[in-house]
Amino acid sequence: MKVLMFGWEFPPFISGGLGTACYGITKGISHHGVETTFVLPTKKGKDLKTNIRMIAADELLFSGEFERVVGKMTVDRMIESNLKFDVSPYFTETYYNEVYKRLQTTASKLKDKDKISLLDFTGNYGKNLMAEVSGLAIIGEYLGLVESFDVIHAHDWLTVLAGVAAKQASGKPLVMHVHATEFDRSGESVNQQVYDIEKYGMDNADKIIAVSHLTKNIIVTRYGQNPDKVDVVHNAVEKSKTFDKSSVTRPLKEKTVLFLGRVTMQKGPDYFIEAAHLVLQKLKDVRFVMAGSGDMLNRIINRMAYLKIADRFHFTGFLKGQQVEKIYAMSDLYIMPSVSEPFGIAPFEALLYDVPVIISKQSGVAEVLKNAVMVDFWDVHKLADRIVRILTDDSYAAECVKNCKADFENVAWETAGYKIRQVYESVVK
Repeated sequence: MKVLMFGWEFPPFISGGLGTACYGITKGISHHGVETTFVLPTKKGKDLKTNIRMIAADELLFSGEFERVVGKMTVDRMIESNLKFDVSPYFTETYYNEVYKRLQTTASKLKDKDKISLLDFTGNYGKNLMAEVSGLAIIGEYLGLVESFDVIHAHDWLTVLAGVAAKQASGKPLVMHVHATEFDRSGESVNQQVYDIEKYGMDNADKIIAVSHLTKNIIVTRYGQNPDKVDVVHNAVEKSKTFDKSSVTRPLKEKTVLFLGRVTMQKGPDYFIEAAHLVLQKLKDVRFVMAGSGDMLNRIINRMAYLKIADRFHFTGFLKGQQVEKIYAMSDLYIMPSVSEPFGIAPFEALLYDVPVIISKQSGVAEVLKNAVMVDFWDVHKLADRIVRILTDDSYAAECVKNCKADFENVAWETAGYKIRQVYESVVK
């Protein structure tokens, strides 16, 4: 079976868990006879170390026969579906028409052996994001016409327009994989444009994969999808380690409590710092580390200063690769106080280094780590009490790790890959 997969991140180009999950998924389905062609906005000219076929949209070349592949078809279908182009000046019907006319004019002057590139992509999450999301839809239509595959797999709202375009061009079924919804990212203050794209993708998908039952419930209740259309496939973790915990030099003598993730509303960094303040009123030999970046970072720094805990609090900025593994190996406790976490792979990663974890009850990973220490994200007093107990009772900390490891003993990308293959088979049939 062959899958045409659209993603926005893939190692080493990652900003969070999405890229890590895409890597694990492609490895997992490969164990079950699935050949993947993975489409990225850009790989910045690098030759990525992977066994799957990669296509970078900004490197894609088209023959002089491109006039038969009309990106304008994608625009017309979106307009017919009442998708509004009002969030970005780039995300407009005029933008599409200009791209279409430029390509058609250029293509008509070329011989068949000549090549032209279509669009430029950065793969960033900046001000031109909507332009790149919409541009990828034109790429999706083209690949839908010229590639050979059995099923299309699109990850989240960033790539679902490309997935729908590929489906409409090829007639092949589409699976939309939802790692997070706009309600997870923004609470009730949703970006209507993003919500519309998400719903458009779900409405046009033949099947939807949710990373947790928590996410499935949101898809059904907030996006009006039939529960039978949504299958749950939990994420997993690569269980190989770069470091051994005992061999890593710890720069801090005190116990270390780690927050690792985007410093945004969704991840609950403000609850982490409030709990840290409460813990430090009881324990003095503790350091708190916040690893990550995001729009709440300045607010958290200011709050740290106001609480006068700067000598006990550290900010590392965004970490990746071996930096992430090393910070786990240096830690005594990992906290995930997310307000709304569709899944959350980080607790799995921490447990690989025998680091006890405390997770939010409002997280998908709680469906797998059923014996983990859990708190409501807003209950900072209970969170502080659990932190104090784990840091002061080594036997309890070890028991927490043991219980969690038993929960995720059978968690593997190969298992997730088998379930995803079954989803593919259900829509191909």
